[in-house]
Amino acid sequence: MVTIKDVAKAAGVSVATVSHVVNGTRFVSEDTKGKVLAAMQDLSYKPNAVARSLRRKESKIVGLVLPDNTNPYFAEIAWSIEYASRNQGYSVILCNSDGDVHKESSYIDVLIEKQVDGVILVAAGDSSANFLKLQERNIPTVMVDRDSPSVNTDSVQIDNAIYGEMATSHLIKKGHTKIACITGPRDVTPSFDRVDGYKKALKLSNIEIRENYIVRGDFKPHGGYLAACKLLDYDDPPSAIFACNDLMAYGVIHAAAERNVRVPDDLSIVGFDDIYLSTYNNPPLTTIKQPRLAMGDEAVNALVLRMKTPDRPARSILLHAELVERASTKQLTNQSKKN
Repeated sequence: MVTIKDVAKAAGVSVATVSHVVNGTRFVSEDTKGKVLAAMQDLSYKPNAVARSLRRKESKIVGLVLPDNTNPYFAEIAWSIEYASRNQGYSVILCNSDGDVHKESSYIDVLIEKQVDGVILVAAGDSSANFLKLQERNIPTVMVDRDSPSVNTDSVQIDNAIYGEMATSHLIKKGHTKIACITGPRDVTPSFDRVDGYKKALKLSNIEIRENYIVRGDFKPHGGYLAACKLLDYDDPPSAIFACNDLMAYGVIHAAAERNVRVPDDLSIVGFDDIYLSTYNNPPLTTIKQPRLAMGDEAVNALVLRMKTPDRPARSILLHAELVERASTKQLTNQSKKN
């Protein structure tokens, strides 16, 4: 292995001079710097990044912990965070928690060991203990898409209750009163916030809330499929379903096709996220479009600001979403209402 001593010998300078060139800690003449850089290139010498970070007290690396990097929604957020971080001079270590707070905790231990400058966290569930672990080590942290009620930190998300209400109101405006809701995991804040919005829309329109029309899902296609199978096999099935994310909505469409239930003629469906596949689905999915790229960009900006001013008050950044109407919803006809 090539060492700093080998570089110093090849360049004809002291070890201290090589260190100053590598770390930029003292002025070195252009002639001497050129000799050192040439020796480093000839010997293929790469400085130890961890050792440099200890000297500089920064690693120029941030950690990103996601619950499911196979979900296109989180993949787009990750892309945005990586792009924005690179523009700010940071590299990103990506960790996938699989929605498991214990796995999330082990990855946070790894990021602490790597001495990252900060962490962007999409919480797996109640991640307050994991956040406190980062806080105890003074590692700046920003939560994205979700929050943890007992945690006081910067966060970037949308108001999920408002947009859950918007999704449901769209179906009500189409004439539906038998509207079901497929939720996400129990302890994930967007899941129960969107259900709260669903219930509020029904109450405002004086529509009965049927508890058997609210079925637990898991934010994955198969979870949506199983929940839809249950709903569509009722003696009195819903005429519309609000799935709390797009992937579960795909599962609903599959369950409907198995039962020869036509979408949107027999069943209207609204999703949530507007991942890029939703445009190409058959039929294209009506959904709530989340600002995924802006979410990643704002998260990086918030983290960098937190690194520079660690004592500033925590901020909750709420971004705007919108309803995108496509072919999976349809006005309910009088004949359909009778059926």
